[in-house]
Amino acid sequence: MSALFARFRSFRYAFAGLGYMLRTQPNARIHAAATLLVTALGLWLRLDALSWALLAAAVTVVWAAEACNTALEAAIDLASPQIHPVAKAAKDAAAAGVLLAAGGAVVIGLLVLGPPLWSRLAAAGFFP
Repeated sequence: MSALFARFRSFRYAFAGLGYMLRTQPNARIHAAATLLVTALGLWLRLDALSWALLAAAVTVVWAAEACNTALEAAIDLASPQIHPVAKAAKDAAAAGVLLAAGGAVVIGLLVLGPPLWSRLAAAGFFP
């Protein structure tokens, strides 16, 4: 029974980390808004399973990159409270990872959501 309780406790720690990200990282709140927007748009467009899988993968990669970036920044701030060029390089590289993941997610989002959105808007008379 204690092993099962330990598993539940590990989920609590993971959700605490997610809460920390949302409270302290402005970009995490942007990712949350984008996740909600993409989900709402996907529901409205009635996407197929493959499209949902692609969007879910893209969203997951961005959130995972943001979590790694947040963890790395916290660890570096603890280990090196003073400004140091190597600490800056590590933080910048982690931020670049999030930027790359987000850029890839935008491309996937445009490829997946663009055609059905365009068709829906054209059918509604938004384009001549």
